[in-house]
Amino acid sequence: MTQISVIDTTLRDGHQSLWATRMTTGMMLPVAEKMDRAGFHAIDLMGAIHFDVCVRYLKEDPWQRIRLMRERVRRTPMQASIRSKNLLSFGVVPDDILELWIERLVANGIGRIRCFDALADFDNIADSLKLAKRLGVETVCGLVYTISPVHTDEHYAEKAKEIIKRANPDVIMLKDSDGLLTIDRIRTLVPAMKAVMGSTILELHSHCLTGLAPIVYLEGVKLGCQQVQTAIPPLADGASQPSTRNVVRNLRHMGYTVDIDDGIIDEVSEHFMSIARSENKPIGAPVEYDLFHYEHQMPGGMLTNFKSQLAAAGISHRYPEVLQECAQIRAELGWPIMVSPFAQLVGTQAVLNVINGERYRSVPDEIKKYALGHYGKLLAPIDQNILDRIMENGSPSISANPQPLDPAVPGLRKRYPNMSDDERLLRFMFAGGQVDDMRTAGPMKTEYSAQTPVVRLLRELSSRRNVSSFSVRRDGMQIKVTRQPTA
Repeated sequence: MTQISVIDTTLRDGHQSLWATRMTTGMMLPVAEKMDRAGFHAIDLMGAIHFDVCVRYLKEDPWQRIRLMRERVRRTPMQASIRSKNLLSFGVVPDDILELWIERLVANGIGRIRCFDALADFDNIADSLKLAKRLGVETVCGLVYTISPVHTDEHYAEKAKEIIKRANPDVIMLKDSDGLLTIDRIRTLVPAMKAVMGSTILELHSHCLTGLAPIVYLEGVKLGCQQVQTAIPPLADGASQPSTRNVVRNLRHMGYTVDIDDGIIDEVSEHFMSIARSENKPIGAPVEYDLFHYEHQMPGGMLTNFKSQLAAAGISHRYPEVLQECAQIRAELGWPIMVSPFAQLVGTQAVLNVINGERYRSVPDEIKKYALGHYGKLLAPIDQNILDRIMENGSPSISANPQPLDPAVPGLRKRYPNMSDDERLLRFMFAGGQVDDMRTAGPMKTEYSAQTPVVRLLRELSSRRNVSSFSVRRDGMQIKVTRQPTA
């Protein structure tokens, strides 16, 4: 029987999709060794947003997260993702910064590097893949899926052939970030790609935003996908990946061999379920089919941002108009894929167009940079009338001819002579005192204990200064608390 491998996304895309990337290292470590024994081909751990959230919001050193996980995850490769030449921001970084970043990922314990470019401009990622291969880790090229007149089956087949010739990755991943794949499309797309891939492994990644991903996975495997990406409930379904339990059970029913330990999956699931209940975090659930999603193609996180921005401007009722605007802008800009950074670029322009009441009156710098090729070669031309508006209303300081950036590592080491390269890279990526704030927040919490509902109730009541006494009775036991008057 054919064996299918599973890549776990719980610790990266799962909580990124459902918990706003707010899973702490302390929440991960208690089940790290169990996940290492679960039978996964790889455990996806870090992406650009995780470094950002660790430093800015969780006040955790992201490099330390990798090291602590590596101490516990000894047999399963941990994966990190490289987003073109952008890394953590919307701006392009110098090549030597990107090279050092990959070197430090591997040195800290990452055993699988995935690179992707939303424009499929392999000038942006081929060297990164080749460097990762030289460093001895498994390499994955993500081809981001979308629907447009230019993103045909032939386009994906040609891109697969090109990256195999240029960088020879171990795996090509069909990256359906917006959950757009359908049964009909997977039946033509996978055979077209497999026909040119030779022995290169094809991996499938999707999101459950339209409810189709679980069955798309099964069809993809029947057509030749050897690896699938899943998440463990409660961090599966919804905006996340299909459930490990569901996918594994169905694949086995179809006659495939999947070496996943179901008992461990249940234990890990219970751990994260207790956290979800304790922290009042969302629990992933299947979603209804939404045909309009195929028009705007915006990721779930962007939709939430739209609602808050429009509410702040007092025009929440114009939310459907913003989504329609996103669909129109995408066509005008040559069909960029709605994944970072282009989802944010298109979304920002859509909000500005609606709020201003005039299309392209205000043009963010990133939109003009995109139009001028700063992010890479465009797959289709921009509507000429729209391009004229962008050139007219965009910043005049943006160069019409993008030039390679000067090396930055020598200057970074000179500026911070007594620091590790890990910290130097953080200070390069995070402006001002953000890294200092992370450092002064104190040691990273490496343990987590979920509070039961009773404990949460007691703590909440105890924190209320206007409550002098209270009692809680449950299952024949009574707890009575009386606050002592202060002198």
